[in-house]
Amino acid sequence: MSTRDVFYILPNEISGLVEKIQRVEEINEIRLRVGRPISIYIGNEERILNYTIKGEDLNKIIQRMSNYSIYAFDEEIRQGYITIKGGHRVGVCGTCIMDKGRIKTIKNISSLNIRICRQIINCAKSVMPNLINNGNLLNSIIISPPKCGKTTLIRDISRNLSNGYIVNNKKMKSMKVCIIDERSEIGGCYNGIPQLDIGEKTDIFDSCLKSNGIMMAIRSMSPEVIVCDEIGTYEDMNSIIAALSSGVNLITTIHGFGIEDLYSRDVFKDILNNKVFQRAIVLSNRKGIGTIEYVYDFNKKSKVVVE
Repeated sequence: MSTRDVFYILPNEISGLVEKIQRVEEINEIRLRVGRPISIYIGNEERILNYTIKGEDLNKIIQRMSNYSIYAFDEEIRQGYITIKGGHRVGVCGTCIMDKGRIKTIKNISSLNIRICRQIINCAKSVMPNLINNGNLLNSIIISPPKCGKTTLIRDISRNLSNGYIVNNKKMKSMKVCIIDERSEIGGCYNGIPQLDIGEKTDIFDSCLKSNGIMMAIRSMSPEVIVCDEIGTYEDMNSIIAALSSGVNLITTIHGFGIEDLYSRDVFKDILNNKVFQRAIVLSNRKGIGTIEYVYDFNKKSKVVVE
């Protein structure tokens, strides 16, 4: 995926300025706020462009990214974003219109955050052997702070499981994978079609609540593996335990800084008591995004350092 993939939604004056930035292909966010200059993020570095965003600039961008039919994207907008072609996601801020305690839509849009989606093929290569024991997949959870690569990693794990992966020079069988992609981040779906490589034998429920999607997958798709991102509610936990009872493997993620965060939250008590997970992968950005700090073995209650 390329930064230039999002230029088609930008007014010419803005795209021309962004195009001139050094390391343009490393941009991960373009932030546009009415009455303020453009902010560009490359990793953790911020660059300010000499251009003040006008209301009409955002109107043009919104029209282009919604194919001039913003109402067709009401469901996504009430989630706070729109996914555009290529799997890139545009965060939306403005006046939230409420209806019976829920967000109905967002109007008077005052700022946008264009997040560039990039896939890193084979980023899970060093992790895969730690997810396998005697040829069997181990239920695993990735623990990571924000912006440390957990979604990128889980995507590549899904691709490997779906296509068949190599462990100790032995090709393992491909598996039927079902992704529950509540925020359209794993597959980057556009019009329901994944824009990123999630594997040949992977099905995906896009923009679907994890608790609903897990049960739908079990009932209708006969998956061998269910993959989902950022679990955290009691409804999620109940569905995960139901999946375990159905004999389905699980790969998922949570926000956190270490294995201690899993044990310290009451919401995870049931999945820990039911011994849902065998392995945890802990990420950081200590040596850059996607740094693997360690792999944790729940059965041995010990860490396995990954070189």
